[in-house]
This record gives sequence, structure tokens and C-alpha cells, in this order.
Amino acid sequence: MTARVPSGHVDTFCRDRLPPRVLWPEMRYDRAAGLAYPPRLNCATELLDAMVAKGHGDDPLFHFPGGVWTYGDLLERANRIANVLVTDLGLVPGGRVLLRGPNNPMMVACWFAVLKAGGVVVCTMPLLRPREICYTADRAAISLALTDARLEGDCRAGMERTGTGAARANARVVCFNSDAADSLESLMRRRPPTFRNVDTAADDVALIAFTSGTTGKGKGTMHFHRDVLAICDCFPPHILEPGPDDVFCGSPPLAFTFGLGGLVLFPMRIGASAVLLEQAAPPHLLQGIRDFGATISFTAPTAYRAMLPLLGTEGVPTLRKCVSAGETLPASTFEAWERATGIRIIDGIGSTEMLHIFISARPAEMKPGATGKPVPGYDARVVDEDGHDVAQGAIGRLAVRGPTGCRYLDDVERQRAYVQNGWNITGDSYVIDADGYFVYQARTDDMIISSGHNIAGPEVESVILEHPAVAECGVVGVPDEERGQVVKAFVVLREGHEPGPAMAKELQDHVKREIAPHKYPRQVEFVTALPRTATGKLQRFVLREEGA
Repeated sequence: MTARVPSGHVDTFCRDRLPPRVLWPEMRYDRAAGLAYPPRLNCATELLDAMVAKGHGDDPLFHFPGGVWTYGDLLERANRIANVLVTDLGLVPGGRVLLRGPNNPMMVACWFAVLKAGGVVVCTMPLLRPREICYTADRAAISLALTDARLEGDCRAGMERTGTGAARANARVVCFNSDAADSLESLMRRRPPTFRNVDTAADDVALIAFTSGTTGKGKGTMHFHRDVLAICDCFPPHILEPGPDDVFCGSPPLAFTFGLGGLVLFPMRIGASAVLLEQAAPPHLLQGIRDFGATISFTAPTAYRAMLPLLGTEGVPTLRKCVSAGETLPASTFEAWERATGIRIIDGIGSTEMLHIFISARPAEMKPGATGKPVPGYDARVVDEDGHDVAQGAIGRLAVRGPTGCRYLDDVERQRAYVQNGWNITGDSYVIDADGYFVYQARTDDMIISSGHNIAGPEVESVILEHPAVAECGVVGVPDEERGQVVKAFVVLREGHEPGPAMAKELQDHVKREIAPHKYPRQVEFVTALPRTATGKLQRFVLREEGA
């Protein structure tokens, strides 16, 4: 393994909290696949400044209701924000900045500004509540947040205090998309439209993306500047095959790396454009595709199913390619979408730990019900508990390696579990069929995947258990035709409390108040006892069987 070049970071928090190098996955950079990168690299320079220098400054980049930004517009605003970060807010290279907002151009400008200034981006989902924001800020030692003004309340509540209740030192929250005197826009007007990007190393951390961990606490995954470019140079050119005239559109938030790649990084790498929708539920997504003439869609299988009855006679005439990830794509959805639109959905599996899609197939090569084959640049296997290849057709654990890989933030125990013998063990069960296609079977952990959202059962359990009426609780995912899975809670009430619809609604509303609303249990079943082992451990597999 080659020695690291000097870091461009002054704040060494991230570098000091990388797992030991011996626990890193084997990283593979195939020069023939265009995956060779210089030792010094700032991905913002390559994706934004270099594209403007190549003549894309006046080309449209982001379409949104009410307007359009060019590449030049984004560069100017990102430069002004970078100047604000350094001059007014004291950001030093390596400092972490929490970003919070729906999918809009200012959110992207903040993202690039942080990287230009040598900082580390930590995006959060717009639906997160204060306790979840607080946890993220604690784990990544964040004291500065940039938030859309409409989300200011929860952001301030999460940033003002730590998980222990103590005041967060030097906490500062700055709002954008605001006319206030202390807004980011106000600060930007006083700063120049040019900025000299920080000279970061290719393996300096660029972003920390948080998972929805199976323990209920999200795990921070650290990705380098080189990783950001690597995902642009694997799945898009080899599987998606987009062109500069394409218009990308989709529903995933930018804090979800599926959305970050599909709506920002991938189009920018080739000089294309994208539609940013703050409201992207299936009816809004369909209308956005039609209004802006989108040609490529990124969303979850649930959304494709929901859009089918809305297509009508108008259809989606400009759409030519569709990408699905976040949950398994049922063969029935694949076939129904193809019948209705003539488009074969590109299925794919990725993970926050790997940053983006690593198994997929071109539309002409897609097989209904199968995820696909390793994306060029990646290797994949199906292995047993000892890391040996299983027989063809046998169920095993998915193992993958390539130019991206898992590096958990300050979590050696989980790093050892995820990376084994140089391979990333994703937590998914697969089989390889006779044609070499990888076919998804199930999750190997307690993650619930509902409408493309990763929901940790233990996290929902912990919130329900805070309700004074609840004695015990077990939360699992159960099958659902529309959402893939839904959250179901098995609840044992304390003496003096009556089960029934009113109590179920009270518990559901309690969860919605405390954590992101999409995590609430859509089904609540009251029971007298929960299945446990002789040592008292909850047997969630029994609950899953009962729920199914």
C-alpha cells in the first residue's frame, strides 16, 4: 500500500478517526476503466471549476420550479459561500459543516462551497428531528450548520445542545433561502465571486454520510475526494451511458448518496443538467419529468409503481432511461413499467458505505427479478460465514470491493464486521444464477426498507419505549405490496392502559414527533408478551414470521 501524500486538512478530526489501515477494504483503481486519479485532488474543482473552464459556464445545470441556474451561476454562488465560510464563519480545512435542506440549488451551492474551502460535508435528511440532528452533530463534532430557513427550528434545536443536554460549544446556525439581515445570502453579497480552492489530497475526507444503522444509531461513513469522482466514472459511463443533452430528475434527497450521485454528481461530470424538486412524491415527480422534459429518472421501485396509474394517455414522452435503487425491484414492477412506457428500468444495489451503485446492468441486459452483475471497476462474490464462495444458486452473503469502500467514523468494532479479508460485507443475502446474475434474497440484519427508506427497527423501538404506556416493544418490517415493507410494532402495554385504535394512534403520533415521520409504525399490534431467548434477547425473527 502506498504512503499517503500530505493532507490538506488543518483540522485533523476525520483523519484521526479513520479506522486503522489494516481494517480498510482492498481498494482497486483500474486505470483501464479510467479510475486513476492524481494524489492531490479537490473534487469540487473537477466537477465545477473545470467544467466552467471547459466552456460550460453558460450551459443550464439546475432546472427548478421558477428558474434555472447555469454552471456559471453555481460557481459564482459556491465561491461567495466559500468566502463566507472562511472569512465570516471561521471554517478551516477539515472542519465539518452540517447541511440541511430540500433539493434546491442553494443546497448544492453550499455543498460545493464546503468542499472548495477544504471542509467536510455532512448532509442530513430534511425529515430528521432535533434528536437525530443532535446525534449527527455529536458523532461528527459539528458546530456549524447551514440550513434552509424553512427548517431552521429543528436545526437550531438539534445544534444548540449535545446528547448529554450540555450546550454545544461555539454552535452556529446560518440560514439560506432567506432575506434576513444575518442570512447566508446577506453575507454572500459582501464577499467576492472568486475563490481559490483548498489544495486537498485525493484521500482527504470530503463527506461523511450517515446510514440508518441496525442498532438505531446511524453510522458515519467517510468518503474521500477521490471516491466522489470514482462513482461518477463507474456506474454512469458503463451502465447508464448518459450524454450532455440528458436532463436528470428524481426523488431521493441529496443527503441520500443515491440522490447526490443521480441528481448532482453524475450530470455535472458530463456537462448535463438536472431537475431539482423540493416536493418529489410520485405525482410531483411525474409532473416534474413532464414539465422539464427530463430524460433520466432516479427513484425507488415504490415510486415507479405509484406513477403507473398516473401515466394516462400523456405518458412520459421525453423519458428514455430509469434507475431504481433503495430497495429490491420486483419483477412485476419492472414488467409493468416496460409495458406502460417501453422503458426497461435499470436496477441497482449500492450502500452508504460504498457510496453508490456497484451491481447493475444495462437496460438491454436487465433480467426481471435480478439486480445485475458487478459494475465495471467492482468485483462481487457470494460467500459463506467463513468468507468462502458458496455454490452457484446457494444463498450467501454479498461481498464487494472496488474503488470505493467502507471506512466508518471512529467505530472499529463495526469496521471489523463490515470489512472482512479486504471485502465489504454489505449485509445483503444473494444468490448467483446460472447466467452470472446476482439475485437479491433478503437483508441479513434488522434493517427495514420501506419505500426506499432505510429504517432501523431498534431505533423505532427505543422511541416507543419512551411512552409511559409501553412496557415492552419489538419493531420489525413486514411485507407490503405498495411499499415493499412497512414498519410494524408489537407492543406490550403497562397495567392500566387499554389497547385499541386510540392507543395505536397515540403511539404513532409519538413516534412522528420524536423522529422522522416516515419511520412511524404503520401497523401496531398489542400483545401480552414478546418472544425472547433464554438469555432475554428479543427474537425479532419470530416477530417477522408472525407479521408475514
